Amino acid sequence: MTVLATVTALVASRYFTLDPATFLPQQRAVYLAHLAPLLLHIGGGVLALSLGPWQFSHRLRTRSPAVHRAIGRVYLVGVLAAGIGGLLLAPEGLVGPIAPLGFSALAVLLLGTSTAAYVTIRRRSVVRHQIWMIRSFALIFAAVTFRLWLTVLPAVGLPFDQAYGSGAWTSWLINLLVAERLIASLERRHRPG
Repeated sequence: MTVLATVTALVASRYFTLDPATFLPQQRAVYLAHLAPLLLHIGGGVLALSLGPWQFSHRLRTRSPAVHRAIGRVYLVGVLAAGIGGLLLAPEGLVGPIAPLGFSALAVLLLGTSTAAYVTIRRRSVVRHQIWMIRSFALIFAAVTFRLWLTVLPAVGLPFDQAYGSGAWTSWLINLLVAERLIASLERRHRPG
């Protein structure tokens, strides 16, 4: 997870060169016309994607809680930027209305789960906070899943538009299903009795 998140963050960072050759060819004109939301989305996503895995380190949480909190705050700023940028870009997405709706739902859920994670830790509900953070990171990890989806499905013969449209939904739905399995395991470990 950490390796895939880091590699995806590094690859996405190429967008900061503002070289149109690095943009998804089918979206090049849209990205050039919407550079501010694109950079907000990419910048926040890169930040959250690269920091998120470290928040799950038990060693970091227990030995350096101040570092854990600081990284968590920066992660939330990244999520906020990625979510807002995503909402601004979603209407311009390919394969309308399927993909734009999928990306909009992803952005709204990312902002919602991250807000819930923040609220629960402010209330000192550590287990609930962990649960919401698992969901939040599962949603930000859709950046990885979506890119894998766009690589694998066209390689096995699915047209790009179909892979893109379906990936706008499945990239985060699959991740949430995995997250809910992890959450069920966490809840069993913390159940009294």
